Amino acid sequence: MKFSQRIRRARRNAKLSQQALGKLLGVQRSAVSNWESASDIQPAITNLIAIAMVTNVSLEWLATGRGSMQLGHDPQMDIPAVDGDLAETPHERELLKLFRKASNRAQNILMELAEELVSPERMKHSGSRSKEYPA
Repeated sequence: MKFSQRIRRARRNAKLSQQALGKLLGVQRSAVSNWESASDIQPAITNLIAIAMVTNVSLEWLATGRGSMQLGHDPQMDIPAVDGDLAETPHERELLKLFRKASNRAQNILMELAEELVSPERMKHSGSRSKEYPA
C-alpha cells in the first residue's frame, strides 16, 4: 500500500473528512488532499506524527507500511528506535539483520551466547587473544 493510501485509510478509519483532519492538524484541506493524492507531496514529520495520534494508528505503519495499523497505546511508543542504539558498523548491521531472521529459540540461544562471550569473567581470561574485526 502506498504512503498516500495509508494516510487516506487512517483518516477514513478515524471517520474524519479531509477538512476535519486538516482542522485538527492546523493545515488546509488542500494539504490533506495533496498528501492523499498520487503526487509526491508528503507531510512534514510533525504532521505525520499528528496524523498517527489523531487517527490512532501506528506511526511506523503510517510512515513505512510495516507492522500493525492499529494501536492500543501512545503512537510515540510505537517507534522502535526511540530507545535503541543505531548500528555503527557493517558487522553490527549484519548481526541485527541475521538476528531478526532467526526463530525465537535461535534468538534466545544467540542472546545466551553473546552474554557468555562478554561476561566479565571471560573477558579477564581472554586478554588480548580476542580477534578484532575491522569496521
